[in-house]
Amino acid sequence: MAKENIAFLPKPCYTDTVKNIFRLLLQMPHISCASRGILTAAITTGEEIVSMLELQNICYRVSTPDGEQDILKDISITIPDHKLMVFTGPNGGGKTTLAKVVMGLVQPTSGRILYNGEDITGLSITERARRGISYGFQQPPRFKGITVHDLLLLAAGQEQLSKDRCCAYLTKVGLCANDYLDREVDVSLSGGEVKRIEIATILARHSDLMIFDEPEAGIDLWSFARLTETFEQIHREGDATMIIISHQERIIRLADEIVVIAGGRIAHRGSTEEIFPLILADTLGSCPVLERKEAAQ
Repeated sequence: MAKENIAFLPKPCYTDTVKNIFRLLLQMPHISCASRGILTAAITTGEEIVSMLELQNICYRVSTPDGEQDILKDISITIPDHKLMVFTGPNGGGKTTLAKVVMGLVQPTSGRILYNGEDITGLSITERARRGISYGFQQPPRFKGITVHDLLLLAAGQEQLSKDRCCAYLTKVGLCANDYLDREVDVSLSGGEVKRIEIATILARHSDLMIFDEPEAGIDLWSFARLTETFEQIHREGDATMIIISHQERIIRLADEIVVIAGGRIAHRGSTEEIFPLILADTLGSCPVLERKEAAQ
């Protein structure tokens, strides 16, 4: 069939053609597990593949005393709806900067951000939040004069929020409502407590896209276990798409896909089974102590 006639095929024939292409893609050895799931669903249902978030050629450059420095270098990535993605990699690689670009905390030097098909590159933080994007900071802010209950009310966008509902949000992050609802979010709280309260407010917002920047920071082992269970539950229920920046193996293993960011670029991307061995190899290979031990054996 002539190439110029393909665009005028009846829709059922065109759909069959696309499905055949997807079947060929599934035979490729390097297609990730998450991508395989998307392609299989498209073949089965015939539905159009739509990414919740798409970053196109994102670059971010800053001026330093030594000249211009590229923090993000032409990053392009698509994130499907209702997936749990983990961004990991060495410190200073650009993970947090990329997350801030998505939230609007940092404006890219160039590139586009598409969210549910809409170009949000020029939108403010507030406008992005209204569209259902939430962000959890490594070091959450404190608010003197504002109680935990006040924050949960603001996050939920409601004038009234029952104690039971507040308790449910706080329990998910390992806090007791009776001990925290009336406390101010000020310097009297530890870093770990403020971190967990912030995550509870994100849960109260019922956001479509939740971004967590190293949520394990400053949290004890017991609360960390509860937190990972919360992430698992959110993902299982399919309520939101999550991007989690983390170095913790337990969180990394929750991911549908792992994205390794190093040197301002995407170094690796794929399923846990594909990428985690590469992470371990990179970690072991970069440790001079372990290298000396291996050489001595």
